[in-house]
Amino acid sequence: MIQIGRYNDLPVVRQLPRGLQLDGGRAGEILLPKQYLTGDEQVGDVMTVFIYRDSEDRLIATTEQPKVQVGEFAYLNVVDETKHGCFLDWGLPKDLFVPFSEQRQALKKGKQALVRVYLDDSNRIAASAKIDSFLLDIDDANVYKKGDEVTIVSAAKSDLGLKVIVNGTHWGLIYESDLFEPLKRGDKRKAYIKRVRDDHKLEISLRPLGFAKVEGLAGEVLDKLKAEGGFIALSDKSSPEAIKRVFKCSKNAFKQAIGTLYKQQLIKIEKEGIRLL
Repeated sequence: MIQIGRYNDLPVVRQLPRGLQLDGGRAGEILLPKQYLTGDEQVGDVMTVFIYRDSEDRLIATTEQPKVQVGEFAYLNVVDETKHGCFLDWGLPKDLFVPFSEQRQALKKGKQALVRVYLDDSNRIAASAKIDSFLLDIDDANVYKKGDEVTIVSAAKSDLGLKVIVNGTHWGLIYESDLFEPLKRGDKRKAYIKRVRDDHKLEISLRPLGFAKVEGLAGEVLDKLKAEGGFIALSDKSSPEAIKRVFKCSKNAFKQAIGTLYKQQLIKIEKEGIRLL
């Protein structure tokens, strides 16, 4: 069964002047227009395509890559407004619709919005800016544990730091003191569970925890040394600001990293910096 609003692997069943007909199972044949073809496709080939609806509400296939799929969050540009809602640029010819009922406040052309893409009751692809309605409360601390790797989407600044969406299902927070690199709204990346609080809120770290954290940063320092010809003018005496500017980490984490490299006899710590052995 095909998944509307996501990538599908579909076999070619017919070649037509206007493109290829793909086997969509119970959905019937789905057209892949000729502008997306290389000319090497044959009947029986399996094509990886994105399935959505065209302006006439017909299922259509494309090899173009949208900025977001159904079930995902993204920060998109508002390109048009109508009396029924607004449209977002998600990288496909037909823009993504956000009904008024799914806007927390009126979205304006030229602005951006963090949205979640979903299928409405008629199996049409739409987007919602009401993020909270798609996120769950954690009522079981066993859902996550300290050190778990997760995927986050940067959502909004708060008084304490940065709110993020964790694995597309829960809210999390990166404290300001742990923001060692800039994250723009909508940025997606790997992160780690720093703590599951007693109230079941998630604290997030951008770096692996514990010894893995030191190993990972130590590797970055080693790579930087090699790239800089074997010497970096930073040491355990350098200012926290100078260290954060180069390695996007705290001074304490940097000291642990170079300590690891020193114990492995990979570097020499000098007064003016560290040198590769």
